[in-house]
Amino acid sequence: MAGKFEARIRMMKPVIAVAMSGGVDSSVSAYLLKQERHPVFGIHFVTGYESGVSGETGSSSLKPDSGFKSRPIGKERIRDIADRIGIRLHVLDVREEFDSTVVDYFVRTFASGKTPNPCMVCNTAIKFGRLLSAAREWGAERLATGHYAGLEEDASGRLHLLRGRDRRKEQSYFLARLTRDQLSCAVFPLSGRTKPEVRKIAADIGLADLIRKESQDICFVGKNAYGEFLNRKGIPSRPGPIVDVSRRFVGEHPGLHLFTIGQRKGINCPAAEPYYVVRIEPAENRLVVGRKEDLFAGQCRVEEVNWIQPAPSSPISVHTRLRYRHEAVLSMVHPTDDSRALVRFERPESAVTPGQCAVFYRGNEVLGSGWIEGKDADV
Repeated sequence: MAGKFEARIRMMKPVIAVAMSGGVDSSVSAYLLKQERHPVFGIHFVTGYESGVSGETGSSSLKPDSGFKSRPIGKERIRDIADRIGIRLHVLDVREEFDSTVVDYFVRTFASGKTPNPCMVCNTAIKFGRLLSAAREWGAERLATGHYAGLEEDASGRLHLLRGRDRRKEQSYFLARLTRDQLSCAVFPLSGRTKPEVRKIAADIGLADLIRKESQDICFVGKNAYGEFLNRKGIPSRPGPIVDVSRRFVGEHPGLHLFTIGQRKGINCPAAEPYYVVRIEPAENRLVVGRKEDLFAGQCRVEEVNWIQPAPSSPISVHTRLRYRHEAVLSMVHPTDDSRALVRFERPESAVTPGQCAVFYRGNEVLGSGWIEGKDADV
């Protein structure tokens, strides 16, 4: 009888695929969904940048689980995690898609003198793009990830993307580029959990010995290896002039791709006060530096705006987050057309960085986002 009852429960709930990296967050997400009696399976995607992957070229035409033979370090460990939770695991080869979307975007953005945010592109193009498509091929209706963010549906059926409960870890910022259609297929099991609670669950169910150590590095670059990675991808280290904001020559830089707005380290120009990177000018291969006060801007413009809620037709008051670790600040967003807007801050903000994403909040809710195109003097 119990087996028939559980089968009926499974029939009533949507099948959910879980994007599994081998980390604590995705592993506990899969466990929690299974405890809620959802039909669940895991998907681990291989990008080609994992340690131990063979040099074979991936193929976007490969069918799910159609004989991908590489053995990235940790793949069997992830399968062990899935076995311990009691779910199936599929392995998906996304090497071509990852290179052509995330990595190419990363290199192209640096080459244009901007600072990329590859995690946001990966979430839209790979996780809720290729991965979601494969999940549907395997019979899932939705895709769950281990992000600390919330998702609610109101009485009219409209979805609302919300901050996660754990304010130190919450990751709604990284999901702000998802479309409404993508969010309608998303599940975030950790929305009401804190990181310590998640770690305790993993320990309590015997997963702690299998969980990989977390890294803050970009997954395909590695620690402190940006310059070397970009060199390999065709961006040479071209020395060029460093000038201050008055255009006075103060030194020489080893390559623009080694710098970002607000950076102090690596400028190596002796002065009474430290210099900071104020602007990057790739056309002239020129680095513009200034004092700390030169970093402040009263406004910026954003492009490719993605509105999760209905797009405003007039200026709206929001709190804008200019990067993941930035505290959202009171701002006015002035739409200029369907995909662009001007963001005016209540007070000037430091290190407004072209290429990063400005995310608009109202209270705990994400309203939308746009890529920072330029700041104050460029508007």
